[in-house]
Amino acid sequence: MIFQVEIEVVIRPFIENDKDALRQVYLESRQDTFTWLDPGSLRLSDFDRDTTGEAIWVAERHGSIIGFVSVDEEDTFIHNLFVMTRWLGHGVGSQLLATALASIGSPARLKCVAENARAMSFYQARGWQKVGEGVSEDGKYYVLETSEVYQTP
Repeated sequence: MIFQVEIEVVIRPFIENDKDALRQVYLESRQDTFTWLDPGSLRLSDFDRDTTGEAIWVAERHGSIIGFVSVDEEDTFIHNLFVMTRWLGHGVGSQLLATALASIGSPARLKCVAENARAMSFYQARGWQKVGEGVSEDGKYYVLETSEVYQTP
Protein backbone atom coordinates (compact mmCIF):
# COMPACT_ATOMS: atom_id res chain seq x y z
CA MET A 1 0.00 0.00 0.00
CA ILE A 2 1.26 3.48 -0.89
CA PHE A 3 0.55 6.36 1.44
CA GLN A 4 0.74 9.85 0.06
CA VAL A 5 1.73 12.52 2.52
CA GLU A 6 0.83 16.17 2.11
CA ILE A 7 3.77 18.48 2.51
CA GLU A 8 3.85 22.02 3.74
CA VAL A 9 4.18 24.56 0.95
CA VAL A 10 3.64 28.26 0.60
CA ILE A 11 1.28 29.25 -2.21
CA ARG A 12 1.85 32.85 -3.24
CA PRO A 13 1.37 35.15 -6.22
CA PHE A 14 4.02 35.16 -8.93
CA ILE A 15 6.76 37.78 -8.87
CA GLU A 16 9.05 38.53 -11.81
CA ASN A 17 12.06 36.97 -10.04
CA ASP A 18 10.25 33.59 -10.19
CA LYS A 19 10.37 33.42 -13.97
CA ASP A 20 13.61 31.42 -14.42
CA ALA A 21 12.58 28.79 -11.87
CA LEU A 22 9.08 28.54 -13.36
CA ARG A 23 10.50 28.08 -16.84
CA GLN A 24 12.50 25.14 -15.47
CA VAL A 25 9.50 23.63 -13.65
CA TYR A 26 7.40 23.89 -16.80
CA LEU A 27 10.06 22.35 -19.05
CA GLU A 28 11.05 19.50 -16.73
CA SER A 29 7.46 18.62 -15.80
CA ARG A 30 6.45 18.38 -19.44
CA GLN A 31 9.58 16.39 -20.35
CA ASP A 32 8.78 13.90 -17.57
CA THR A 33 5.04 13.71 -18.26
CA PHE A 34 4.41 14.42 -21.94
CA THR A 35 6.34 11.35 -23.13
CA TRP A 36 4.34 11.21 -26.38
CA LEU A 37 5.88 14.51 -27.53
CA ASP A 38 9.30 15.01 -29.10
CA PRO A 39 11.45 16.26 -26.17
CA GLY A 40 13.31 18.53 -28.61
CA SER A 41 10.09 20.45 -29.23
CA LEU A 42 9.91 21.60 -25.58
CA ARG A 43 11.72 24.80 -24.67
CA LEU A 44 12.31 26.96 -21.58
CA SER A 45 10.73 29.89 -23.43
CA ASP A 46 7.42 27.96 -23.72
CA PHE A 47 6.55 29.17 -20.22
CA ASP A 48 6.57 32.81 -21.36
CA ARG A 49 4.42 32.05 -24.41
CA ASP A 50 1.95 29.86 -22.50
CA THR A 51 1.35 32.15 -19.52
CA THR A 52 1.22 35.59 -21.14
CA GLY A 53 -1.50 37.72 -19.55
CA GLU A 54 -2.40 35.10 -16.95
CA ALA A 55 -2.50 35.24 -13.17
CA ILE A 56 0.07 32.85 -11.72
CA TRP A 57 0.43 31.34 -8.25
CA VAL A 58 3.61 29.62 -7.18
CA ALA A 59 4.14 26.67 -4.82
CA GLU A 60 7.29 27.11 -2.79
CA ARG A 61 8.91 24.68 -0.35
CA HIS A 62 11.87 25.78 1.76
CA GLY A 63 12.58 28.63 -0.67
CA SER A 64 12.46 26.48 -3.82
CA ILE A 65 9.70 26.70 -6.40
CA ILE A 66 8.17 23.27 -6.96
CA GLY A 67 5.01 24.05 -8.94
CA PHE A 68 2.62 26.65 -10.30
CA VAL A 69 -0.85 27.27 -11.64
CA SER A 70 -1.78 29.89 -14.23
CA VAL A 71 -5.28 31.07 -15.02
CA ASP A 72 -7.21 33.30 -17.35
CA GLU A 73 -9.28 35.05 -14.70
CA GLU A 74 -11.72 36.65 -17.14
CA ASP A 75 -12.68 33.29 -18.65
CA THR A 76 -12.43 31.35 -15.34
CA PHE A 77 -10.07 29.00 -17.17
CA ILE A 78 -7.17 27.11 -15.59
CA HIS A 79 -4.52 27.06 -18.28
CA ASN A 80 -1.55 25.37 -16.59
CA LEU A 81 -1.04 23.33 -13.43
CA PHE A 82 2.41 21.79 -13.11
CA VAL A 83 4.30 20.30 -10.17
CA MET A 84 7.86 18.98 -10.21
CA THR A 85 7.78 15.20 -10.63
CA ARG A 86 9.40 14.43 -7.29
CA TRP A 87 6.60 16.33 -5.49
CA LEU A 88 3.66 14.67 -7.26
CA GLY A 89 1.29 12.95 -4.85
CA HIS A 90 2.06 15.26 -1.92
CA GLY A 91 -0.92 17.62 -2.18
CA VAL A 92 0.89 20.42 -4.01
CA GLY A 93 -1.38 20.27 -7.04
CA SER A 94 -4.46 20.20 -4.80
CA GLN A 95 -3.30 23.30 -2.95
CA LEU A 96 -2.55 25.14 -6.20
CA LEU A 97 -5.92 24.12 -7.64
CA ALA A 98 -7.78 25.28 -4.53
CA THR A 99 -5.98 28.63 -4.66
CA ALA A 100 -6.82 29.13 -8.33
CA LEU A 101 -10.48 28.24 -7.83
CA ALA A 102 -10.78 30.52 -4.81
CA SER A 103 -9.55 33.33 -7.05
CA ILE A 104 -11.52 32.72 -10.24
CA GLY A 105 -14.71 31.19 -8.84
CA SER A 106 -16.93 28.76 -10.62
CA PRO A 107 -17.89 27.37 -12.93
CA ALA A 108 -14.29 26.88 -14.02
CA ARG A 109 -12.89 25.01 -16.98
CA LEU A 110 -9.59 23.56 -18.11
CA LYS A 111 -8.17 21.39 -20.86
CA CYS A 112 -6.38 18.14 -20.03
CA VAL A 113 -4.43 16.20 -22.62
CA ALA A 114 -6.05 12.76 -22.97
CA GLU A 115 -2.65 11.00 -22.85
CA ASN A 116 -2.00 12.49 -19.41
CA ALA A 117 -3.77 9.75 -17.44
CA ARG A 118 -2.41 10.92 -14.08
CA ALA A 119 -3.77 14.43 -14.56
CA MET A 120 -7.14 13.11 -15.79
CA SER A 121 -7.41 10.96 -12.64
CA PHE A 122 -6.41 13.93 -10.48
CA TYR A 123 -9.19 16.14 -11.86
CA GLN A 124 -11.87 13.45 -12.01
CA ALA A 125 -11.18 12.48 -8.38
CA ARG A 126 -12.01 16.09 -7.51
CA GLY A 127 -15.34 16.07 -9.36
CA TRP A 128 -14.33 17.64 -12.68
CA GLN A 129 -16.56 16.47 -15.53
CA LYS A 130 -15.78 16.08 -19.25
CA VAL A 131 -17.83 18.62 -21.20
CA GLY A 132 -15.97 18.61 -24.53
CA GLU A 133 -12.90 17.55 -26.43
CA GLY A 134 -10.57 18.71 -29.15
CA VAL A 135 -7.09 18.37 -30.61
CA SER A 136 -4.08 20.64 -30.07
CA GLU A 137 -0.38 20.46 -30.88
CA ASP A 138 -0.01 18.35 -27.69
CA GLY A 139 -2.61 15.82 -28.88
CA LYS A 140 -6.24 15.06 -28.08
CA TYR A 141 -7.57 16.88 -25.02
CA TYR A 142 -10.69 16.94 -22.91
CA VAL A 143 -12.40 20.08 -21.69
CA LEU A 144 -13.23 19.60 -18.02
CA GLU A 145 -15.51 21.72 -15.85
CA THR A 146 -16.29 22.06 -12.18
CA SER A 147 -19.09 24.07 -10.67
CA GLU A 148 -17.85 23.82 -7.11
CA VAL A 149 -14.93 25.50 -5.45
CA TYR A 150 -12.59 22.66 -4.54
CA GLN A 151 -11.58 22.33 -0.92
CA THR A 152 -8.22 20.76 -0.07
CA PRO A 153 -8.99 17.42 1.65
